[in-house]
Amino acid sequence: MEKGRAKIVVSGIVQGVGYRSFALRQGSSLNLNGYVRNTLDGRVEVEVEGDRGDIERFVSILREGPRAAQVSDVRIEWKEHGGELNGFRVAF
Repeated sequence: MEKGRAKIVVSGIVQGVGYRSFALRQGSSLNLNGYVRNTLDGRVEVEVEGDRGDIERFVSILREGPRAAQVSDVRIEWKEHGGELNGFRVAF
């Protein structure tokens, strides 16, 4: 399996609706490593490493979001897998 890393920025109604917890559960269930955090401008940022196919599945899940969220845009920046992310967590 090809390893990958991605920075994902999610826009829309994604703060105050359980989006970070949703992303944490989904990323952990796919055995991805990384973090999710709110940004000051109202978006959610995710940095993640793992199998590229699992990251692509994760992005599809993030486009849907939890029930209370309204995702308007998902931007992905692919990077080289570095191996320095361990576990999946909510960052502040």
